[in-house]
Amino acid sequence: MDDVPEQMRVRRAKRERLIEQGVAPYPVSVPRTHTIAEVREGHPDLEPGTETDDVVGVAGRVVFLRNTGRLAFATLQDGAGTRLQAMLSEKEVGAEALAAFKADVDLGDHVFVHGRVIASRRGELSVMADEWRMAAKSIRPLPNLYEGTEMSEEARVRQRYVDLIVRPGAREMVRLRSAVVRSLRENFYRRGFLELETPMLQVRPEGAAARQFETHMNAFDMDLYLRIAPELFLKRAAVGGVEKVFEINRNFRNEGVDSTHSPEFAMLEAYEAYGDYDTMAALTQDLVQTAARDALGTTVVTLADGTEYDLGGQWTSLTMYGSLSEALGEEITHDTSDERLLALLDAADVELAPAQRNHGKMVEELWEHHVGSTLWAPTFVRDFPVETSPLTRDHRTERGLVEKWDLYVRGMELATAYSELVDPVVQRERFEAQALLAAKGDDDAMRIDEDFLAAMEHAMPPSGGMGMGIDRLLIAMTGQGIRDTIVFPLVKPQA
Repeated sequence: MDDVPEQMRVRRAKRERLIEQGVAPYPVSVPRTHTIAEVREGHPDLEPGTETDDVVGVAGRVVFLRNTGRLAFATLQDGAGTRLQAMLSEKEVGAEALAAFKADVDLGDHVFVHGRVIASRRGELSVMADEWRMAAKSIRPLPNLYEGTEMSEEARVRQRYVDLIVRPGAREMVRLRSAVVRSLRENFYRRGFLELETPMLQVRPEGAAARQFETHMNAFDMDLYLRIAPELFLKRAAVGGVEKVFEINRNFRNEGVDSTHSPEFAMLEAYEAYGDYDTMAALTQDLVQTAARDALGTTVVTLADGTEYDLGGQWTSLTMYGSLSEALGEEITHDTSDERLLALLDAADVELAPAQRNHGKMVEELWEHHVGSTLWAPTFVRDFPVETSPLTRDHRTERGLVEKWDLYVRGMELATAYSELVDPVVQRERFEAQALLAAKGDDDAMRIDEDFLAAMEHAMPPSGGMGMGIDRLLIAMTGQGIRDTIVFPLVKPQA
């Protein structure tokens, strides 16, 4: 207790005093009859000084307090940030109750007030209380909301619960994220898709080229891996006859952290029988544009810096090799030698581990350096090298390429889609090639999955598949970083 700040010692003392007086500082419930929003909606135009006979019981967090002689004023805030004034007068609640309010209530407390709905002489919609109760005592003080001060970015992330109390933008992100996810689900339901949940604990890392998190199961005495992607299990479902399937899931990748990457993140994946990467492009454009309209009312979104960004209209398409050739001023094809690609990487000062210096990886790294960050408008980047896409069907006309696209928005990869590889013989060959890369030290390479291959040998229909980062979709709509779009992101503990 000697290390506890003075304000917390005072508030703890108040809690103890309430208990000694037989008053519950944390009651099971209070007799609330209306939300603050309902009171406001029911009384939108009261003239200053108007009194009504409408009696309500409301509760909220105290975010402003002003005590005068025989009056006390408190601004109550609900979870959505809606506010309502409570007025307590000696005449209405009695001298003892008013004195208790002044002595016991601090900023941050939840309180209940019961009384008539009125408009103050200044026109402030209020509840003239005839009764009040403590609903939850706050031991820690809130930041001062009325001095224009702001929490630091680091404090907002570490104490998101406080951020949600004091910052409307934090509450808006929660609302927006919920609206976007709801829109995505409803769009899939309208299209006849079924939602599936696949394992988060897996016996081998699979479904994407990424480093995994490892854990251990005591009951079976076996190592397990946190899911890096649900892809191979969703494809198992497709083999089983679930022709339209999607999952909104949590993935875990043991890689870097920056403004667009988090070790734990939300993804949407979907697969449709008898589709391909073209049908997935049309689906993805509609999903994003419909989500923007449902959540924001428009496809023209306002970013954090105040600029506008248009997600509407028909999106652009270009090819990876074509756009890279244009950026470099020389033609790059699947026949371009590794020596030439290495020289181009050196000239661009792009480093690549020796185990990753295959044709496809070098082309993709060059493309990212010269082209990726320049794509401002929503753009589908199509037709990738086969070496980096082991789960994707060979291109129907272009040798050495596969039918894959990545969607870029404001220079950031938002989504990807394939014409899915469904030939189990070719899939085994691709896995074997990946295993060789892993043996050479490529930590991102995939491993052979015999169970998945057995499933594919039962025949998966021609299909299109897509994946989109939900956190990144919120980034695209708001311009915020990923630590703002994830309500409770992982942060390194303070020393």
